[in-house]
Amino acid sequence: MRGILFTGLFVMLGNSALWAACSQGAVDLRGDWGQARFNVEIADDNEERAQGLMNRPKMPQSAGMLFVYESPRPMNFWMRNTLIPLDMIFIDAQGVVQNIHHRAIPLDETPIFGGDNLLAALEINGGLAERMGITEGTQVRHPAFDGDDAAWPCTE
Repeated sequence: MRGILFTGLFVMLGNSALWAACSQGAVDLRGDWGQARFNVEIADDNEERAQGLMNRPKMPQSAGMLFVYESPRPMNFWMRNTLIPLDMIFIDAQGVVQNIHHRAIPLDETPIFGGDNLLAALEINGGLAERMGITEGTQVRHPAFDGDDAAWPCTE
């Protein structure tokens, strides 16, 4: 089994990796580039989504925040009071990455449009998605995407 260590984040190459079961506190990603797991905080109500990652001076490389909505919708984000650059990974209801905004600029209030018909957004440290090779089409596994049509169901 081969892997690459990105400052505490282990990325598995190939499909031979065994992953722990889905949990609310972790998001798994897989694609042609390999696989990765991020420990996440969940923002699933209006207050948590409004606060997001504001006013934090740093975030571990293996961490992120998953914004989950009740139903698919257009998504716009901004960086008001956010002190660290972020990659914003926009995900549809099947758990497939539809768009990535790389290196959002700290404190910038310009709206960042993620796309239409999205259920969630994963924010990770800026530049990490590109370094890892995460692209549109990457599959995401988390209980939020565990419907009958999930691209990577938790039961797999």
